[in-house]
Amino acid sequence: MAFSKASFSFIAMIVLLSSSTSLAHPGFGWGGKGGPFGGGSFGLFPEFYQYSCPQADDIVMSVLRKAIARDSRIPASLLRLHFHDCFVQGCDASVLLDDSAKIVSEKNSGPNKNSLRGFEVVDEIKAELEEACPQTVSCADILALAARGSTVLSGGPNWELPLGRRDSKTASLSGSNNNLPPPNSTIQNLVSFFKRQGLNNIDLVALSGAHTIGVARCVAFKQRLYNQNGNNQPDQTLEKNYFLDLKSVCPRSGGDNNISPLDLASPAKFDNTYFKLLIWGKGLLTSDEVLYTGKVGRDNSGG
Repeated sequence: MAFSKASFSFIAMIVLLSSSTSLAHPGFGWGGKGGPFGGGSFGLFPEFYQYSCPQADDIVMSVLRKAIARDSRIPASLLRLHFHDCFVQGCDASVLLDDSAKIVSEKNSGPNKNSLRGFEVVDEIKAELEEACPQTVSCADILALAARGSTVLSGGPNWELPLGRRDSKTASLSGSNNNLPPPNSTIQNLVSFFKRQGLNNIDLVALSGAHTIGVARCVAFKQRLYNQNGNNQPDQTLEKNYFLDLKSVCPRSGGDNNISPLDLASPAKFDNTYFKLLIWGKGLLTSDEVLYTGKVGRDNSGG
């Protein structure tokens, strides 16, 4: 399988995102029991569970294979779940926390409500890990392992994954509402959102490559079809036949939960077609297509 440079960069950026933000916001929880340095070390390294739960990745992959056999959308859902976790407080599993007396769940945010999927698969993985290695593998590491496994099982490459994240005991509804880029983002918006996380434009393009798998709801791209700039006109960057196909899926009124693939050519396969489709005017979301059509000054190029 031939991958574009951007696709390979995606892997590097996932590692960067998963490690750097976790170190900045380590949180608390079971992760500290997993390595030879106990709870005193916040460092991440691939062998963190080498002695305490050496079968951790095998368990994750086993559950993922069964989950994907039931639902082909699971890899994209879990990859997105990890991303939505990492952009709020770091990769600390705060996105998994439900409402309580002290917590307002991130699941209630605009980007997440009625949108995030895959929680039941995370629960399945957690249950099997608890049976094999009680109170050892953090939920934050489960999300990271599930994201990597989902990529691999979708035909994408593997990568070395630093482990040892701590689980948060707090969530941030405001962070979830404010830190996750919306689907109608301009290129300037996207640059700003990623810059907040210490990520540059190369990182932005690479991480957007996760849209090589998965689907989006009509509500996320309806504006492009009927009122892109507030003038009741479609987005002129949409290729004509693709525009007509999308209109059949997403009517002007209703149908908000109808879905369309982010990569219409190979929606379940991790490849570089996503980037090619942008060049052909067939990126589904505004935030996809502006990676190709948007104008960014050299001072924001990030490299």
